[in-house]
Amino acid sequence: MSSATEVQTQELSSIIEKLISNGINNLQVQDRYILPPHERPQMSEISHSECIPVVDLKDLDGPNRTTIVGEIRRACEEDGFFQILNHGVPENVMKSMMGIAKEFYEMPVEDRACFYSEDIKQPVRLSTSFNIGIDGVLNWVDYFSQPCHPLEEVIGSWPEKPAAYRDIAGKYAGEMRALILRLLAAISEALGLDSDYLNKVLGKHSQLMTLNYYPSCPNPDLTLGLSSHSDATAITVLMQNEVSGLQVFRNGKWVAVEPIANAFVVNLGDQLQVVSNGRFRSIQHRAVTNMYTSRISIPTFYLPGDEAFIAPASSMVDEQQPAVYRGYKFEEFFETFWELKGKSVVDRFKIE
Repeated sequence: MSSATEVQTQELSSIIEKLISNGINNLQVQDRYILPPHERPQMSEISHSECIPVVDLKDLDGPNRTTIVGEIRRACEEDGFFQILNHGVPENVMKSMMGIAKEFYEMPVEDRACFYSEDIKQPVRLSTSFNIGIDGVLNWVDYFSQPCHPLEEVIGSWPEKPAAYRDIAGKYAGEMRALILRLLAAISEALGLDSDYLNKVLGKHSQLMTLNYYPSCPNPDLTLGLSSHSDATAITVLMQNEVSGLQVFRNGKWVAVEPIANAFVVNLGDQLQVVSNGRFRSIQHRAVTNMYTSRISIPTFYLPGDEAFIAPASSMVDEQQPAVYRGYKFEEFFETFWELKGKSVVDRFKIE
């Protein structure tokens, strides 16, 4: 009969083998990561000349608010993705968060493997790919996901290693919540709604943070770091390191979102596409890998509570613009999102 120690050792070995950050996979791309030819990233066809909009938030709370809200409106209508500068999050808080994420993935793999789970409903978990239980071809990524709100209730479930993790990530999560609430107010106004409309619609807000780690890849042409999808969120705000990898599907082609120092990438999720009755866009995006260096990105996902009722705002609907989507509890949407492996599910909620 095997001892408990032997069983634990076997389980740990199995977990480490699954993680892309185990240091073994950088030698060759194994079959489980190789996409069919028609799904591969086609690196030569990616546009690096086009840019998503950049919005300077410096005077968002000042006399130029109307102008900046107008810029946000255009970005939401035309792209669904934009970068923001002068957003109010201190540079040292951003750098500390990126640094501690790097430390987390540089620890011995055994120190983070204890968080490994393939249960998508596990709130704090380390995993790989999108949904390893149902994905046919795996993504070239590990991610660590954790809830961030209410902070005082969840921080005790966060990692204790590295030693400064809870302190640094807690400060970052607080700054991100404040920023996102400002963005939601501006986006509400961009739709012609009261500034607190989206804040109320989301019900019991849910805030999640993920540390995405994409190791260097021996052959980036064969695989993807993250397959094409739109976010089930209300809004996602992402910090990326200096390594390019994020791409958006824009005007019929994939466009690289090049990192800008001290900027965040903002993208609208499916919930805002529904609330805006399709006026604002939730766009397909993906992540590619490279041969030379690892990439880290840290998205903060802001979602409605499970019981929140999501539907087109009444002012977005009239005889000329009938409702495109039916109303639903967010819990129903989120369950469908996972069933479809992260691809856009918003069409499932269209009115026939």
